[in-house]
Amino acid sequence: MTAIIPDTLEGALILSVIDFFLSFVIISGIGVVLAFLPLLNRLKREAPQPGKPAGTPPV
Repeated sequence: MTAIIPDTLEGALILSVIDFFLSFVIISGIGVVLAFLPLLNRLKREAPQPGKPAGTPPV
């Protein structure tokens, strides 16, 4: 049975490069999620609540 990534120095370098790029993808995904949190908070704050007039500022 042959391995997808060989158990040599070349295989270790290939695995390191793959890990390097995947870390950028994962960190960017976390950044996107964190960027959307203030937007979701603003949407919730601006949503009209039952029993309050629309022009009442939030407390």
